[in-house]
Amino acid sequence: MPKITVPLGPQHPALKEPGNFMLLLEGEEIVDATLRLGYNHRGIEKAAEARNFVQATYLIERVCGICSHSHATCYVTNVENIAGLEIPQRAKAIRVVIGELERIHSHLLWLGVAAHEIGFDTLFMYSWRDREYVMDALEALSGNRVHYSMNTIGGVRRDISKEAHEDILKKLDILEERTNYYIHLATQEPTLHARTKGVGALPKEEAIRRDACGPLLRASGVARDVRKDDPYLIYDQLDFKVITSDACDVFGRLYVRVFEILESIKILRQVLSNLPEGPFAVKTPFKIPAGESVTRYEAPRGEDIHYVKADGGPNPARVKVRAPTLANFESVSYMLTGDQLADAPLIIAAIDPCFSCTDRATIVASGKQSVQSLKDLRTYGIEFYKKKGIDFTKVK
Repeated sequence: MPKITVPLGPQHPALKEPGNFMLLLEGEEIVDATLRLGYNHRGIEKAAEARNFVQATYLIERVCGICSHSHATCYVTNVENIAGLEIPQRAKAIRVVIGELERIHSHLLWLGVAAHEIGFDTLFMYSWRDREYVMDALEALSGNRVHYSMNTIGGVRRDISKEAHEDILKKLDILEERTNYYIHLATQEPTLHARTKGVGALPKEEAIRRDACGPLLRASGVARDVRKDDPYLIYDQLDFKVITSDACDVFGRLYVRVFEILESIKILRQVLSNLPEGPFAVKTPFKIPAGESVTRYEAPRGEDIHYVKADGGPNPARVKVRAPTLANFESVSYMLTGDQLADAPLIIAAIDPCFSCTDRATIVASGKQSVQSLKDLRTYGIEFYKKKGIDFTKVK
């Protein structure tokens, strides 16, 4: 049977963001798949170096709309480490509250997208309706529904009022009831089983070898979670389980996420019932001393890693973001191979990809991609601007 190549993206109804998957087909079966990024690069890391440490906080938050608190927490924690700041316990607790609400928000959004990909639009509408409870709670706490901007260097921007505290607890009761219904659907609905079981297989050994993270890794039977393995904020004081599945397929990823919603609700009740008294921020020095720091954070999609370097100046000298989707893309080609073309959108969606988190500039010459060193990029930039009459050769 002849083999044909079918492009999926960068513009495609099944992809919510631009990415290109070149699928090699033999009939309807995918025999090989390659990924190309570079359609959504915004240069946020470089842009952060042109802003002061506080301004960069709100820029880094815009790496991702759904994981905005994750990225902002990672960044400000690095700055606080460099400055030697110890933030108050109340600020740590409030960061956990926002982070777990964000996790529920992200998982409900993913559940809706996954349902839409298999044509189960009723579930899509139900889960996105319930997602509004979370977004309303986040708006009550921060004033914003998506980019919450709760983090600031030294703590958080706003305290939790008594009214917001009570309102969140009421919303958690509703969300718990709705999540139990989704769990019933996931375990009983034959349509979901038919479209998810055995689809996008990623055995445990392959998940480890390919450095998968987050729900993708836990759905392959590996109990790895930064909140347990390397606790930050107040997670070492909280009682919760790391949800895993041995299904190693799209069904396992669905299972992990819906049960993680229940664990997040459990965490939120613990924190809100024992919210520490005291201030929610400390005074930050005007100048951040020279130094560097690396921080890990368990974002809804997996392990988020940030690196920040300071040179004593008003701006960060270097900001580096390794979003979880970048780690998980390594597994996508493997999961696609051997499955049907019709399952490709669902397999890709099952890692909950965020192209805007991940994207980097990609250089393509004569149809071939290449890796450029910092020296190569500088030389390219100098020559590019020379053609425009600007000479940067004397700039160090």
